[in-house]
Amino acid sequence: MKKKLFEFKTKTIVATGLGAALFTLLFMYVKIPTGIPETQIQTAYGVGAFFAAMFGPICGGLIAFIGHFLSDSVQYGSAWMSWVIASGFTCFIIGLVYPKLKVDEGIFTGKDMILFNVYQIIANAIAWIIIAPVLDIVIYAESPSLVFTQGVVAAISNAVSAGVIGTILLKLYSGTRASKGSLSKED
Repeated sequence: MKKKLFEFKTKTIVATGLGAALFTLLFMYVKIPTGIPETQIQTAYGVGAFFAAMFGPICGGLIAFIGHFLSDSVQYGSAWMSWVIASGFTCFIIGLVYPKLKVDEGIFTGKDMILFNVYQIIANAIAWIIIAPVLDIVIYAESPSLVFTQGVVAAISNAVSAGVIGTILLKLYSGTRASKGSLSKED
């Protein structure tokens, strides 16, 4: 069965709600400092990338956008919208790999891992090296040297998080699914 890129079924809606809640909690509580102000290695991006690859770009984009927005709002009283937008963009772009993967059929090969990671690295680079810093300058009149430094660190750390955690989750999940043709009829 061929997957449609922009499917939005009941299971996708449920995954979006669950993913956004998980993303929010991970974003708030499970992060590793980098030494750059307001820039941490966020485990939430690994989970966001996993959901994006499993359910598509709309689900992935909404999970990261909502999760980052809620986390900022709860922790700081308001959301830092330049980075919220970049988060949503990142997982939206990662979700574009969705129709090319067959994780739900128990298939996640080395080639699939490479494909997933190419998507997530490109998404993270564009989001954090271009979108977030430019929006920081335009919206908040931030210092270009600071925001581009933060952007590069965020791109690297989020790509590592998405690459390691996302790949592991996709591989583990594919292992729980029966491969097509793996079951045979006994005589």
